[in-house]
Amino acid sequence: HFFPLGNIIAKREAQEVTQFAIEVGFRHIDCAHVYQNEEQFGQAIRSKIADGTVKREDIFYTSKLWLTSIRQELVQPTLEKSLKTLQLDYVNLYIIHFPLAVKIGNIQGGELFPKDENGKLITDSVDLCHTWEALEKCKDTGLTKSIGVSNFNHKQLEKILNKLGVKYKPICNQVECHPYLNQRKLLDFCKSHDIVLVLSISEFPSRVNLDLPVLLEYPVICAIANKHKQTPALVALCYQIQRGVVVLAKSCNKKRIKENIQVFDFELTPEDMKAIDGINRNIRYYEFL
Repeated sequence: HFFPLGNIIAKREAQEVTQFAIEVGFRHIDCAHVYQNEEQFGQAIRSKIADGTVKREDIFYTSKLWLTSIRQELVQPTLEKSLKTLQLDYVNLYIIHFPLAVKIGNIQGGELFPKDENGKLITDSVDLCHTWEALEKCKDTGLTKSIGVSNFNHKQLEKILNKLGVKYKPICNQVECHPYLNQRKLLDFCKSHDIVLVLSISEFPSRVNLDLPVLLEYPVICAIANKHKQTPALVALCYQIQRGVVVLAKSCNKKRIKENIQVFDFELTPEDMKAIDGINRNIRYYEFL
């Protein structure tokens, strides 16, 4: 699957751009409660089903459980709320957005990032294994077809995999991943457990370190792009697909959305792949400190 837009798309753009992406061939749509635009994504999907462009079974829709709903008793009601917003009967994949819980306590208004008087997140102590049990129940009841995680390291994954009585293992782990942070060790670990690694862009632009080098201007990427007569962006995406990573790429630009789906029109050589492997610098653009 290949994702057209998604993370933090403004509400005013979400419906139109999603409809366009479906029209040009995209089928995997990745969203989350925290993005605050699931209503528009649901409208777009339903409109494309209504006009005959796709059937519901053609669309692979992912939603995510936010930090404020990590407690076991909140998981199913939170998913049900997302489904009501989407006006869909099920999601294809439901994942834990971060291995971190924050307290909602008496916080009013449903803040996404409840903070104390010092501006720090009010964290909570929650056993992720209990959260996982609640996700398993969501799968059993048909609210989601599959369940997975996001931003987990290998030790956090092992905690779920080694849980006594685990019924379903995570189908995927969605993390920041790009040639500067190729996640080779985590990718190998996930492959050894039949867990799909999903490439995610940085989700909150305000948290991205703008002092870091621009990946798509790196000489190796640009040289390979020139050789194949492709854009640096397509080379970076193709690199991930050929190493078995599911790609999520965000764009509101219709020209780039059409361009992104052309990633399947060419292949990188083993030499190209080795050269891109060589530029890994363990750089994170996104740090959720």
